[in-house]
Parts: sequence; C-alpha cells; structure tokens
Amino acid sequence: MNITQVGGRLRAQIHDFSGKLSPRFPKPTRRFIEQMIYGMLVTQDVNLSKISRSLGEDISYKKTVNRLSVNLNYEGMAQELVQEISRVGASRVREGTLLIIDPTDLSKQHAKKMEYLATVRDGSTGELGPGYWMLNVLAGKAGGRKFVPLYQSLYSADAPQYVSENAEIFAAVDTIRLSSGNLGTWVGDRGLDRGRIFDGLLERKARFVIRLKANRTLKFRGHPRQVLDLARGCPLWYRERIVKEGKEGEKSYLLQFGFRAVKLPGRPDELSLVVVTGFGEEPLMLLTNLQVRKSRRSLWTIVQSYLTRWLVEEAIRFTKQSFNLEDVRVLTYQRLCNMIALVLAASYFLAVHLGESLRLSILTRKILKASKRLYGISSFHYYALADGISYILGRVRAGIWCPGAAPIPDRQLTLSGLF
Repeated sequence: MNITQVGGRLRAQIHDFSGKLSPRFPKPTRRFIEQMIYGMLVTQDVNLSKISRSLGEDISYKKTVNRLSVNLNYEGMAQELVQEISRVGASRVREGTLLIIDPTDLSKQHAKKMEYLATVRDGSTGELGPGYWMLNVLAGKAGGRKFVPLYQSLYSADAPQYVSENAEIFAAVDTIRLSSGNLGTWVGDRGLDRGRIFDGLLERKARFVIRLKANRTLKFRGHPRQVLDLARGCPLWYRERIVKEGKEGEKSYLLQFGFRAVKLPGRPDELSLVVVTGFGEEPLMLLTNLQVRKSRRSLWTIVQSYLTRWLVEEAIRFTKQSFNLEDVRVLTYQRLCNMIALVLAASYFLAVHLGESLRLSILTRKILKASKRLYGISSFHYYALADGISYILGRVRAGIWCPGAAPIPDRQLTLSGLF
C-alpha cells in the first residue's frame, strides 16, 4: 500500500465532501469547515490546539488557533450543517428504515466557565453534574449494525433560546421529515414516553415504536388500564432466542412476545401494545401505530425494530470516544453548538461517505487495513475506519491538499535547494 497515494485520495475526498456540505457559506467558512473535518479525523479529537497542529500552516501556531476559534463562532453554522447532512442522508431513508432518536448527555464534570452550563445526568455513572444535553438521530435497518448519522444537536435548559426538550425533539423530527418525505419509523426509549410526543407524532402521521414506562395508562376494550397490568396478562404466543454483545461479552436471551390492541386516553387512534419478556423481571412494553397481525413475522418486526435501538448506544459511544468529544473546551455556547454539528459532519464522512460508498470500496479496504487490527475487523467497523484514517493522514504531509492547487515544491529533491 502506497500510503502517500492513499492519503492524497483521502484528502481529496474530504475536500469533495466538505464542499458539498457548505455551498451557501462564504469561502473562508467553507475552508474552515474542510479544515475542521480534516483535523478531527487526523487527531481523533475536538481540541482546537490539536486540530491546529495537524493543519501544518505556514503561520504561527497561535494565529491558527485564533483563526479557528473566530470561525467557530459563525452564527447559524450548526443549523445549516445539520440541515444539509439530514438532506444528504435522507436519500438513504426508505419505508422500512428505522429512525432511532435518543437524547443523551455531554458531561463536563470539571467545567466552570462554559456558557449556559446546565445540570445533566451522566449516562455513565447515573450521577447529576454539569454538562449539556445532546439529541441524536441515526438511520438504520432492523437487525443491522450499520448506521447513518442524520442529526446531532447540543442544547442547554439554561440557554435563553431554549423552549423545551419536546421542542428540541420535534425540531429534529421535522428537519428529517422535510428531507425524507415522512418515510421511516421513529424508534425511542422510555424517555420519549410522553403524551405530547405521542400527540405530535400521530398528528404528523409519523410511524413509531416507543418503549413505555410501567406507570403509563392505556385504554383496553374501552376501559383505562395500567400498562404493566396489561402486559402481565398479555398472551405470549411466540419465542425467539437472541444474543446481545455487552461489556462482559455475549449474553443469550430467550424472548417471548405477543400483543394487544389499545388506544391512548383521549385519542381515537388504533394502536398496539407489543409485550416482550425475557430481559428481566419487568416485561418490555412497546407502543406502536404500525400494523400488527397475529403472526411471528409481524410481531418480530416490531420487537427487532426496538432492539436495533441498541445501535444508538454503540454509535454514541463511538462518536464520543473516536473524537474525544467530552474533552471539548470551547467556552461559548455558539461555538459548542457549531462544534457538535462539525462532529456530525465528520461522523457522516466516516460512516457513510467512505464506509457505505461502493465507488470508494477499494480506498475503504486500504484504510481498514491500515488500522492494523490484531484480531480482524468487527462487524461494527467504524472504530477501525477512524483509526485507519488517523494513521494514514498522520503519516503524510500535514494539511489539506486541494485538487488543482499547485504542489508545494520539495527543495530536498532539487539541486537549487542546496544553495
């Protein structure tokens, strides 16, 4: 493998991708977006100091850091980038695509001066602490392990423009619906079990599979019933064995599942409560407006749709680790929001522009080979892809090379360089 040639092709792809994302920005901002995507990929970090070093500019290091910081404060950048990525990614959304939505946290345990720093619950420890909330939407296939990052935003309950978490969720839903034409099925965990969320999705005629809390009330045969009582009395006609990969290795589960026709109190919509046992003492309870029939295939489609939500946890962990996201150190809220959108752009480049392109399959194989995995490439190959990109770009000439630009002469190869 000629690492110089592979690095050149890789930089050309970054140039091409960033140009498609930023046609409406001024030229200096387009250049900045390209350099940030390049810098995050080569350093696997969001630290502006590290990104600045990776660019290898012929100006002082301090001036590079200042320039990146100034450009990162561009108003409206986050909205433009997220909308463009959602538009580009929507071409991969089909009728059966799962749109997995998940609010998560960006913990900043030691931060004190970051603007609008709020209190969040750390997903790793379960403890309250300083940080921000993030909202992620990924597209995927039921049972698959590949994902398309469609949406990523940061918000704080202490920011003046903040309305509510429901408003943030529907901003994401409407952005993707506008691009995809209302295709796909929204999949969410118990955090989305809210009356306003169900009302909003049903009014938008959006399909959904959402896990319910045990204290939710539903109407069954015209009478209100607590969902946990309904689940415990639900006939479970079918069985399926699955294997889940966790931190402690693989674990096998024998699942039993069935369903009941239900309605939400105060709404006429015909819904289904899909009940799954086998994960613990309390059954898994899924509310959906998808058509459900008394057949293994019909029910398993619903169950598998929710189980694919585990992909979100793995994908979010990949984003945080591969770009060292929790080490972000910019202080202003505008810069934070823009940085999160740039991380989304870098993730999309890695997972989709390279990872899912048949045209670039040879380049992708060379990048994966460069990751030097001792035990081979796992089915969730994004870590290896990120490591391979970082390895290659870190060993060729620093900075972005633009196709058509005059090459920088290497005086070590000429006689004139000796005099």
